[in-house]
Amino acid sequence: MTATTVKFYQTGTHTVGNRLLDPEHRSVQADMRRTNSLNSGHRACQGCGEALGARYAIDAAMQATDNQLIAANATGCLEVFSTPYPETSWQIPWIHSLFGNTAAVATGIAAALRVKGRTEVRVVAQGGDGGTTDIGFGCLSGMFERNDDVLYICYDNEAYMNTGVQRSSATPGAARTATTPAVGEAPGNVFGQGKSLPLIAMAHEIPYVATAIVSELRDLEAKVKRAMEIRGARYIHIFVPCPLGWGTASNQTIHIARLAKETGIFPVIAAEHGELTKVSKIRKQLPVEDYLKPQRRFAHLFSPTPNLAAIAHIQALADRNIRRFGLIDAAPVGAVASAPTGAGDN
Repeated sequence: MTATTVKFYQTGTHTVGNRLLDPEHRSVQADMRRTNSLNSGHRACQGCGEALGARYAIDAAMQATDNQLIAANATGCLEVFSTPYPETSWQIPWIHSLFGNTAAVATGIAAALRVKGRTEVRVVAQGGDGGTTDIGFGCLSGMFERNDDVLYICYDNEAYMNTGVQRSSATPGAARTATTPAVGEAPGNVFGQGKSLPLIAMAHEIPYVATAIVSELRDLEAKVKRAMEIRGARYIHIFVPCPLGWGTASNQTIHIARLAKETGIFPVIAAEHGELTKVSKIRKQLPVEDYLKPQRRFAHLFSPTPNLAAIAHIQALADRNIRRFGLIDAAPVGAVASAPTGAGDN
């Protein structure tokens, strides 16, 4: 599949009309030969963005490697709903690791394959934002620093969802979770904490870093393909809305992901060796209220009285993303290299 811009959509939807395209321009998901790496029958919630993102990413990785792929998977939602012992929905060699050592396990697999001379077999590590930004951060930083030949994919649903929606360091400011209740003078998660893993990965100057959202299938697949063309440490951060934890309708997952991009909340970018190489532009910037209002985790910002200060703070963070990454054509590309990496966009 190429990264050619596709302009054919089915009437009244945002679905790309693949039948109008040449076969080489169709998505992996539109290909009858796709591997269905994460098969049907798993126990994900209805509308789960993580199930969708994992299926998109691993099917694309399988095609890019001629089906020569091994995956290590951290404990978390993806592992829980896909492999309730003794069942599994995975159609690939798949290894369950602990919550925090997925990057180390994947590194070991890659080292063993190198010793055996099996260079055609590639390795993917997968984890949620808790296993990536919190518990597994040390192992992941080591994998980056050693430039181990592994693609690490983080499925970011912005909290520990499978254990009851507790805050992670990817939880945005003002969001209500089980450990950041909507009470007190500053309800929800505090501002100014957390971390941006894509910026931290770029600071390691590893060969490839990208962000993606489940509403842009072709961009996501193209980034996985590009990652598989490269040797060394690679990182893809996929934004995956969670209907259960975010309090959204299960049929709104794609819409919420699209709003995250169009408001500037979640920048969709790619970088190689620390240098920004691609930015997915915003067609028309929307106010952050459009993204916040459909989510019950932010309901306290609008009722009983609007929390204008918190909403303005979130808008300022979105506007900073637009300036920093040049998400709108009129906005100059910001000095990414000088962006602070110690604090996230929370």
